[in-house]
Amino acid sequence: MEWLDHFNSSIAHVEENLAGEIDLDKAAQLAQCSSYHYQRMFSYIAGVTLGEYIRRRRMSLAGVDMQRGEKVIDVAAKYGYDSPTSFNRVFKSVHGITPKEAKQPGAKLTSYPMLTFKLTVRGVHAMEYQLIDKEAFHVTGFGLKIEQDMEVAQKRIPEFWNEVSASGELQKLIPLMDQNNPGVLGVSLMTSEIQDTWEYVIGVVSEEASEAFAQYEIPAAKWAIFSGTGPMPGAIQELQQQVFQEWLPTSGFEYDELPDIELYLDANPENAQFQVWLPVRAK
Repeated sequence: MEWLDHFNSSIAHVEENLAGEIDLDKAAQLAQCSSYHYQRMFSYIAGVTLGEYIRRRRMSLAGVDMQRGEKVIDVAAKYGYDSPTSFNRVFKSVHGITPKEAKQPGAKLTSYPMLTFKLTVRGVHAMEYQLIDKEAFHVTGFGLKIEQDMEVAQKRIPEFWNEVSASGELQKLIPLMDQNNPGVLGVSLMTSEIQDTWEYVIGVVSEEASEAFAQYEIPAAKWAIFSGTGPMPGAIQELQQQVFQEWLPTSGFEYDELPDIELYLDANPENAQFQVWLPVRAK
């Protein structure tokens, strides 16, 4: 499949530049998508963020360099670490031992091989979904700008939910909710490539503007909608990964470069009811 070939080309670019600076925009171009969608797809398909994958690969190669007798300061610089201290910390997080200990005969190291994306037919879980063509609509709520780093986003977004919930502001959105579109949404937006920021929005569908909240337009799109229940955030993360790993490759659709949406019909963290809205386009 073409998109698998594109992703493998992007991984080849990453591999070629592990000892140096990796141009993530170039990797995204090779995958034929934006940096935003590339990092999101990568984390769902690979099960780790792109940043974590790069760290693991670099430390795998650094372990080989250590056992060849190279100096710690030289290897640290080779893989982009200005300080041996930060290099030592990351090296130990991957291998469980320090670079100095890795030099000893018989030292046990951990190796993470290069990723290769391929289609694996699983069919373990039946997946029910709906395809809906929806006109543009507005979401009213709170926005959080995040730098273009999926690891930062995965840490910051749950904190943002906690902050909004604890403040009591979320309850003030409910009266603005369009009754034909119930539920609280989490929307992942790419605001502007020029601004180098992503934005995550917590809000409700509402055409009613309010000075107290920001309003965002979600463009018209075809949505593949998947429903789930379970404890948060694990249940929705598992569904999102299943959608990308099992449904999307054989669906006849591609991930469209538009916002994607989490819809919470019941936000009980112990047993939430939710939907994943994936923007898609025909291949």
